[in-house]
Amino acid sequence: MNTVRVWDLPTRVFHWSLVGCFIGLVVTGQIGGNAMQWHFRLGYTVLTLLGFRLVWGVVGGHWSRFAAFVKGPSTLLQYMQGKGAPEHSVGHNPLGALSVLGLLFFTLLQVTAGLFSDDEIAASGPLAKMVSGDWVNLATTYHTKVGKFILITLVALHLLAIIYYRVRKGENLVGPMVHGDKQLPQAFTPSRDDIPSRVTGFIIFVICALAVVWLVRWAG
Repeated sequence: MNTVRVWDLPTRVFHWSLVGCFIGLVVTGQIGGNAMQWHFRLGYTVLTLLGFRLVWGVVGGHWSRFAAFVKGPSTLLQYMQGKGAPEHSVGHNPLGALSVLGLLFFTLLQVTAGLFSDDEIAASGPLAKMVSGDWVNLATTYHTKVGKFILITLVALHLLAIIYYRVRKGENLVGPMVHGDKQLPQAFTPSRDDIPSRVTGFIIFVICALAVVWLVRWAG
């Protein structure tokens, strides 16, 4: 067996930070009241994380790059027919890639809707005053009544997939996202995960965070 670094540290930190923020957003959203201050802070953090992941999907470690796991319909069909290529067992397989893209897209849509939402009580997104009332109502309805349930469903499916791969295929998907490595029958290209790469990831995150801070202050 070969030990291959699949998930670099920036990708792992992104993943678990997003998990923590998701839990916090669900809890604070249900509590409401003063907890909404933290709901907004967590939302801004998620927006920062998403910005980072989009950039990291281009310049990050090999298996974190979109080019490594986003495949066409024919590849997806072959994988579902049990004809997947060996490299599909390394990072995200073609089916898992759909889950990743779906989570990223609907999380971004949910956060964007939150920026324009207004509950007409105490919580108002920083961009709500910049669009018409119709758009605010649409964003608020989606954010509170549609988007969160889509995300909860996608997360539930993601967890079920992890359990399925563990129970039926004996593949541990959680461990590599903690320590970064996979034991594989052959040597594959590892993801770069050295100090310069990690520093680059941190710099990208800081730039994304500053961009979100600027957006919120500009809107305010």
